[in-house]
Amino acid sequence: MIQEVITYNRKRIVMAMMKEFKQFAMRGNVIDLAVGVIIGAAFAKIVDSLVQDIIMPPIGKLIGGLDFANYYFPLNNQDPGLPLAEAKKLGAVLAYGNFLTILLNFLILAFVIFQMVRLVQKARNRLEEPAAAAEPAPAAEEVVLLREIRDALKK
Repeated sequence: MIQEVITYNRKRIVMAMMKEFKQFAMRGNVIDLAVGVIIGAAFAKIVDSLVQDIIMPPIGKLIGGLDFANYYFPLNNQDPGLPLAEAKKLGAVLAYGNFLTILLNFLILAFVIFQMVRLVQKARNRLEEPAAAAEPAPAAEEVVLLREIRDALKK
C-alpha cells in the first residue's frame, strides 16, 4: 500500500515537471534560440569551407605551397621539416597552423555577421524614418470644439 502511494506521488511529480518543461520549451524565445543555434552551426560550416577551400589555398600558394594546417613548432629535438602527423608521433609539438586557420575562420565569420547586423540596422532605420517624418493627423472635430471652448473660457 505504501509502495503504491510513493509510486503514485513520483509519477505525479514527474508529470508536473514534464508539463513545466514543455511550457518552458514551447515559449517563443527558446524556440527562436534553438533555430538560431542550428542556423549558426550550418553557417559556420559554410564559412569553414570558404576558408579551407577558397581562401587558404591561394594564401598557401603565395607563401610557398604550404598548408597552414601543417605549421608547427617542435618542443623537443626533432626535425622541424616533418609532416605534422609524424612530428606528433615523435613528441610534443606546438601545432599553431590549425589555430591560425581557425582564427581566420572566426574573423571571417565575425565580419560576415557584423555586416549582416549592419544591414538589418540600416533597414530598421529606413523603416522608422518615414514613420517619424509623417505629419501628425488632423485633430478630430470633438478635439477642435473642446479647444475652442477652453479658449473661450480663458477670456
